[in-house]
Amino acid sequence: MLTVSEALDRARMLCDAAAGAGADAADALYYCSAATSVSMRLGALEDVERSEGQDISLRVFVGQRSASVSTADMDAGELAKLVERCVAMAREAPEDPYAGLAPQDMLFRGAVPDLDLDDGSEADPQALREAALAAEDAARAVAGVTNSEGGTASHSRTRFALATSHGFTGGYGASGHSLSASVIAGDGAAMQRDYGWHSAHHLSDLESPAAIGARAGTRAVARLNPGKAPVGKLPVLFDPRVGSSLIGHLLGAIAGPAIARGTSFLLGKEDQALFDSGIVIRDEPHRPRGLRSRAFDGEGLPTAARDIVADGRITGWLLDTASAKQLGLTPTGHASRGGGASGVTASNLHLAAGTASPEALMADVAEGVYITELIGQGVNPVTGDYSRGASGFVIQGGRLAGPIAEFTVASNLIDMFAAMVPADDLVFRHAINVPTIRIDGMTVASG
Repeated sequence: MLTVSEALDRARMLCDAAAGAGADAADALYYCSAATSVSMRLGALEDVERSEGQDISLRVFVGQRSASVSTADMDAGELAKLVERCVAMAREAPEDPYAGLAPQDMLFRGAVPDLDLDDGSEADPQALREAALAAEDAARAVAGVTNSEGGTASHSRTRFALATSHGFTGGYGASGHSLSASVIAGDGAAMQRDYGWHSAHHLSDLESPAAIGARAGTRAVARLNPGKAPVGKLPVLFDPRVGSSLIGHLLGAIAGPAIARGTSFLLGKEDQALFDSGIVIRDEPHRPRGLRSRAFDGEGLPTAARDIVADGRITGWLLDTASAKQLGLTPTGHASRGGGASGVTASNLHLAAGTASPEALMADVAEGVYITELIGQGVNPVTGDYSRGASGFVIQGGRLAGPIAEFTVASNLIDMFAAMVPADDLVFRHAINVPTIRIDGMTVASG
């Protein structure tokens, strides 16, 4: 695997070659990864996977025309052909008044800070095997677990480098560790499945195999013999494991490309109080060891911490350069890059914790539902209409009662945001972290 410095050299070389081939501007993105994964099932080795890959993407601009190409072939001769082909494609592309690199005067300057994303570890297949086995064993040890889909442990290393023809170069490396277990409880048609998992940049931050396995087994057993959900307009509580999806829908709605296309249900509502005044949703790109931490975005602009919701209001759109130009605004450092044009993404997000425990949050619920799993993709990004299949537990008399399955919850995201109440159980484990969330007045129906 290349070092970060070597990756940057490769990206710079491609930018320089594009300029030599007649491009007015260009940027190049280099990415490489090496991953090892070990899976155990029923105490026996099931699979070992080792993958290595690298990819370089070139985007060139000829006037207001642009084109993008990518390749995994790093042969010098092939890269030269790729550059020539990309410039030729750009000359034939339609003009786009919003095409171009990020504003030069806004580029990230100086040394890239160390966000502690790489623990320097190398893959140890034997250690991975032991961790996967321990996670599965812990899950299978839970009374009521009858079968297993296995335990999996993985290790990865990645390198990322971005160079632009107008003066930006930046790169970083990261390590990754993950561990999961998935088991089945019950027999025959009454079987239920659940899982536990965790991932981290540093092995020392990874949750123990015993905790992950026990959670998988306990959750699977708790789902046995589900009943029917109550129906009507009821209070709904979202387990943190699924509540993060609500923040994902918000992100899609405030993404600059969706706003520029006029395809967001929040268009025209940016000045409204959409949430309770106490709601805060924060983006923290510089959090040490954060799963999505980064000092610069996919176009070379600096990132910064920001409350994307404060005092119950969104604080603006998330913009890359193209959508910012379309809207007559300034890019916000939220661009993402893949093999072609940039998109928009946030970094480490969290919904700030409330003041009540999950138990207190449901104490006055005579009848409601607690959701632990969501099914399907029934969300309309243009209207905000929300309808998802779900399973979880019924709430009766202010307490969790028996498991329920095959029901749907429906509402509109505008109404859901306005009714959102967070509990105090926020834990930073994932890229998007939320506490337990209560939303009153959702329509619950049997599936």
